[in-house]
Amino acid sequence: MKAKLTIAVALLLVAALSLVACTSRGPSDELKDSVVENYAAGAYASYSQSLASAQSMDAAIDRFLEDPSQHRLDAAKRAWLLARDDYGVTEIYRFYEGPIDNEADGPEGLINAWPMDESYVDYVEGDSGAGIINMPGEYPTIDADLLVSLNEEGGEENISTGWHAIEFLLWGQDLNGDGPGYRPVSDYTTADNAGRRATYLAVSSDLLLSHLQDIVNAWAPGQNNYRAQFVSKDSDAAITDIITGIGEMSRGELAGERMTVAYEARSQEDEHSCFSDNTISDIVANAAGVQRVYSGDYGSISGPGVKELIAARDQELADQLEAEIDRSVYLARSIPAPFDSQLVEGLSDASPGRKAVLDTIVALENQTDTMVSAAQKVGITISVS
Repeated sequence: MKAKLTIAVALLLVAALSLVACTSRGPSDELKDSVVENYAAGAYASYSQSLASAQSMDAAIDRFLEDPSQHRLDAAKRAWLLARDDYGVTEIYRFYEGPIDNEADGPEGLINAWPMDESYVDYVEGDSGAGIINMPGEYPTIDADLLVSLNEEGGEENISTGWHAIEFLLWGQDLNGDGPGYRPVSDYTTADNAGRRATYLAVSSDLLLSHLQDIVNAWAPGQNNYRAQFVSKDSDAAITDIITGIGEMSRGELAGERMTVAYEARSQEDEHSCFSDNTISDIVANAAGVQRVYSGDYGSISGPGVKELIAARDQELADQLEAEIDRSVYLARSIPAPFDSQLVEGLSDASPGRKAVLDTIVALENQTDTMVSAAQKVGITISVS
């Protein structure tokens, strides 16, 4: 009897130790699966909203081109700005070879490539004959196939499609020190090649809708598509993608390419939406995208996010990272507009605007360091630029 009791106690001890070991491994598989599922649902909801607002922009552009007027041009610009904000938060779903930017056929370069050499598309100050629009002999027919074939042809700044091509065709060059560009309505009525310019704008907008629709389809539920593959693969692999995306957006892309380059070079050409002076809104939207994925709150969709994974291992670290992400969004919103006014040669780095830009850069870099440490807490190793 004593021997049996000893064996029973031993078995209970082994079971207890096993339970402790399992608990010490961190977040459960169920929680990981829930985070992945919620992320996929959030991606679909975010891209669907982006497509819907881009469709509204396209309708506003069509109305303008049907009967060009200043009122209708201004309406098309407002629609672009609204649609741009909805797209900005979707950029968090990048940097891991997903449907937006996979090397084989990802359309990101056709949607959002920048900086743009505007003279590749249309006239610029000092060169009234520049651009595809003003070259009917070489490009007699402006259509989708042509614009796609010419995008980044001969150089990364030779951008012919996407948000920034549309932006340039609506605003024109930004030659103003305290405001956006001002393209006259006459460019679409009586100016040279007005009809070709109108065709280019219409085709560019239609192309954007087509490419966004492809991404929406890739994340749609209940389909044999990328989303189905994403949610069915090993949860640690999916979470590595998710955290890599928010880490890369925080530092390599947003703090680095989109802010530090323009800040150090003091170059308006290197700011993201330079024609419309929408760059600060771009920055805020990108930072808010990080916030969404971390919290798991995507607006119309809400559930467990990356924070829950980290909190399961280290609540204090999870709260610290949340505070750092919230702070970077707050600081981005505090940058005085327009962004290019902070790039003026001779402006002191101690000026409030320059300091606000640098503070945001530093906050984004700091949150990335914390993110790398937090990822390690849940057994994930990420590499961030």
